[in-house]
Amino acid sequence: MFGPNMDSVPDDAIVPGTVLIPMRFVWKHGGNSVYLCGSFTQWSQLLPMLPVEGCDNVFQTVYGLMPGYHQYKFYVDGQWRYDESQHHESGEYGMVNTLLLATDYMDVDNEAFRRMAQVADGPLTEVVPGISDTDLQASRQRISVFLSTHTAYELLPESGKVVALDVDLPVKQAFHILHEQGIPMAPLCDFGRGQFVGVLSALDFILILRELGSHASNLTEEELETHTISAWKEEKAYLNRQNDLHGRAFPRRLIHASPYDNLKDVVLKILQNEVATVPVIYSSSEDGLFPQLLHLASLSGILKCVCRCFKHCASSLPILQLPICAIPVGTWAPQIGESNRRPLAMLRPSASLSSALNLLVQAQVSSVPIVDDNDSLLDVYCRSDITALARDRAYTHINLDEMTIHQALRFGQESYPPYEPRSQRFQMCLRSDSLHKVMERLANPGVRRLVIVEAGSKRVEGIVSLSDIFKFLLG
Repeated sequence: MFGPNMDSVPDDAIVPGTVLIPMRFVWKHGGNSVYLCGSFTQWSQLLPMLPVEGCDNVFQTVYGLMPGYHQYKFYVDGQWRYDESQHHESGEYGMVNTLLLATDYMDVDNEAFRRMAQVADGPLTEVVPGISDTDLQASRQRISVFLSTHTAYELLPESGKVVALDVDLPVKQAFHILHEQGIPMAPLCDFGRGQFVGVLSALDFILILRELGSHASNLTEEELETHTISAWKEEKAYLNRQNDLHGRAFPRRLIHASPYDNLKDVVLKILQNEVATVPVIYSSSEDGLFPQLLHLASLSGILKCVCRCFKHCASSLPILQLPICAIPVGTWAPQIGESNRRPLAMLRPSASLSSALNLLVQAQVSSVPIVDDNDSLLDVYCRSDITALARDRAYTHINLDEMTIHQALRFGQESYPPYEPRSQRFQMCLRSDSLHKVMERLANPGVRRLVIVEAGSKRVEGIVSLSDIFKFLLG
């Protein structure tokens, strides 16, 4: 029976000639003292699990297993636990986690076994649950129904503020406001027309800085002092027209939502138009003039609603129990996870700031992991980080080709107040984390993506964003 018996497994428990497969077991739910015990130790030996460096509340151990079916549990701070995010079932010792190590010569015809899949993990092997097409579609259908039967009105907080900018505001002042308010974008209002006409985002600042650094630029630093947002938008349309092979501009209407739009339609607007947020606008007049800006709807807020709804019944949705490495979600390094056919972009801290900005624009990504020579995560450079250069007009005396990403990040750290450390602005996860756990982390305010790292080394294996999650959930 269970107990802290640390005697070794009897030699006769191993069939002569059997090749043991090294397995990594991970406990990701905290504790001070964590052990592993299972049928492979005849439920009589506790295997100590060690904390993973750089990953809070994560413990791991490696143990050689024979091919076949195994059950196991965790002994955490004197109590027996099982991991609800991994495949589990009721057994002789209560709820236990289970796994199957199948070989080519094993006859596997049990439905529970067929739902297991093997994923390579370097020299180790992880066994992760798969899912049938029926369960996949059923899970997606339940989430789709939830989104279709709830409205954007439910996203509105009880209290809060929404920042909007006058289109006649100088660009310099507008980006200073974005930086001071700690927001990546703001809706634009044309008070003369009584309408919201667009948004100003960190991407606009990136394009302006690239334009200033161009020898062919029509915009000077002096003009930026008085250049209005509306004038910049006209300039941006001109630049787009210059880059269009057909000589056409890219006119873009304001993407917005009504408080009565259902959440699924709001998600689709965000995904199809490749925007981060959509203003929720209400007007009591038929012509839509002088509307009220109620909220900025984001995928993070919508995901929070989904997580809150299914928090106590996540186990009934098989799709949420899958580890992210087993489903086509996110962008992965080669041979890790299921690729979405987009390359995983990473940069060294010594790379120039201009290379980071070019990558953000050309690859159409919102962030780039910054890694060392071993591809271990050091930091993340995001689009919104560029607004730090608005402080004290720093953009007027820097050279984008000479400033390194390391220098830019240090400058940004000096811009943040002491109560808002930069280390909290990006989050990590493991490839073995369940989709449900990843969703809960992404639902936190200000988190738009998770960097997937290898436990211990923090080597970057991929990145998963809010848009990745919803594209998968909606199929």
